[in-house]
Amino acid sequence: MASSNGSTATAAGELTLGGDMTVRRMGYGAMRITGDGIWGEPEDRDGAIAVVRRVAELGVNFIDTADSYGPDVSEQLIAEALHPYPDDMVVATKGGLTRPGPGHWQPDCHPKRLKKCCEGSLKRLKLDTIDLYQLHTPDPNVPFEESVGALAELRDEGKIRHVGLSNVGRSHIDAAQAIVPVVSVQNRYSLTARDSEEVLKKCQEEGLAFIPWFPLDAGGIAKDAIEDVAKSHSATPMQVALAWLLAHSPAMLPIPGTSSIAHLEENVDAAALELGEGDLAKLEEAA
Repeated sequence: MASSNGSTATAAGELTLGGDMTVRRMGYGAMRITGDGIWGEPEDRDGAIAVVRRVAELGVNFIDTADSYGPDVSEQLIAEALHPYPDDMVVATKGGLTRPGPGHWQPDCHPKRLKKCCEGSLKRLKLDTIDLYQLHTPDPNVPFEESVGALAELRDEGKIRHVGLSNVGRSHIDAAQAIVPVVSVQNRYSLTARDSEEVLKKCQEEGLAFIPWFPLDAGGIAKDAIEDVAKSHSATPMQVALAWLLAHSPAMLPIPGTSSIAHLEENVDAAALELGEGDLAKLEEAA
């Protein structure tokens, strides 16, 4: 089923994770289907479930979540909406952050806790194996290698199919790869927040997927430039921001999140938006 403008996620093309798991390059981030402050139940539970079901209808087959979203709520809603999952659906989740309260996040990546987090995610998502399990962040109080080692053990036990990292630098990738194969990196990245450019390059070099979180953070770009490009394509500025990500690197797997079906459809429509060389040059100059 297509969006209101006839687009589906297939227009974004595909990439392969770990050599055996192919997904479309327009994903969905399921953080915002929870309550305010990414805390508790959403005001409209039925509406949140409808959004997740619409994700699958639009051909999106990569959903990113975490045990800390709610906490637990996002994973529960995904399972309620989609289980039993479509054969090609990849639900990726993360562990390593605790939630003292709304809007607050603290790392806890002790190996025993990460294993407990993974067990909880398996139950909430109703899975025997999580296709992609990501370390949510390095923990300054725990040796990074110990945290990654816990994920390696979970992989050996068959509870994780593939391992990913989040909020890391190039050296973290090297350290993790010495312990277990890594298939993806999820860092903050957008047209105007490009501190992770070197990490993206490393992902391209090593065949890893790069999953930009907060991909619609285009606030720093010159307003006239992005609006000019958007108008020339009868698109929105946020669609241009997503289309730029897809054009910028074949390793890119954007996961824009929303709790609105209309906004979801608008994001998926960006998969079919082709920016010309002049558009890309204008955006680069203004960023």
